[in-house]
Amino acid sequence: MGQSNGRADGREPGQERHRGAVTLRRQAITNSTADQRLLDSRGRGDWKTKDAWRALRILSEFVEGFDTLADLPPAVSVFGSARSRPESPECRMAEALGAALARAGYAVITGGGPGVMEAANRGVSEAGGLSVGLGIELPFEQGINDWVDLAIDFRYFFARKTMFVKYAQAFVVLPGGFGTMDELFEALTLVQTGKVTRFPVVLMGVDYWRGLLDWLRDTMAAEGKIGAVDLELICLTDDVNAAVRHIVEAEAILSAEQEAVREEAVALTAAEQRAAAEHPPAGAARSAGAAAGQRAVAERPATGAAGSATAESRAGAGGSGGRGDRSGGVRRAGDEGGGS
Repeated sequence: MGQSNGRADGREPGQERHRGAVTLRRQAITNSTADQRLLDSRGRGDWKTKDAWRALRILSEFVEGFDTLADLPPAVSVFGSARSRPESPECRMAEALGAALARAGYAVITGGGPGVMEAANRGVSEAGGLSVGLGIELPFEQGINDWVDLAIDFRYFFARKTMFVKYAQAFVVLPGGFGTMDELFEALTLVQTGKVTRFPVVLMGVDYWRGLLDWLRDTMAAEGKIGAVDLELICLTDDVNAAVRHIVEAEAILSAEQEAVREEAVALTAAEQRAAAEHPPAGAARSAGAAAGQRAVAERPATGAAGSATAESRAGAGGSGGRGDRSGGVRRAGDEGGGS
């Protein structure tokens, strides 16, 4: 009879769980997550569960993400199901997409897990691009797939989601479940409300997404819950090249708009400077006059000191019989009074 490697608690010897920088194995593994403990008002009362203390840990995740991804080249965030099989149409599409994005000069950011995420990471990595994975602590461990070049493990979903948006020029969303839908609608909300601008959102998998888009148009837009223009935020395609072209064109438009804004700002500043030089305001003229007066006053003490020295020298000359000897006059008046 063969010897079993299993454990009484059902955990395999090699199983591990990640909590940010912490790795847990065997009996150290628990089924709760940092997000769950943060949102659970019935949690423990010790100091580690205080929101003020948690704020420091949350801040550290943002710092870690910002510091690690600061030098990332232009990138595209790719989302899709972790449950998709490698031979599925969406995984083949994701792998081709990753390669095409690499050839266009983009890095690829995924959740770092299996399925569609792993396929996109593999495509960009094999094509020579940078493959990024942003992992998350879950009750069931997925782990970072082997095709990720740069990985960060997060405890909190909201910190991780910030990195997906902040360091990407676009979202590409392939067939997926609740998590994929969450990322899709957050991106649409950010664009709709102007929190991000010119942020392409591409849905790949026409058959999969057609029903959702029909509902958005025929129900949500028809009842006035969104505007018809909001539907234009989404690009639906099965063509990898069309998806990449849509992203490249959107980035070019954004770059041109930003350059136009910079040029307009420079021209406006130059015009304001010329106008100020040609027609100084009355206040500026008064200030200039006041400054000139202050300079004149500052020069007067030196002139007065020289004049005082000249007067003293004249007084000294009068003491030897000159008419300017005022002390001699006083003495004469006293002499006259004493002689009477």
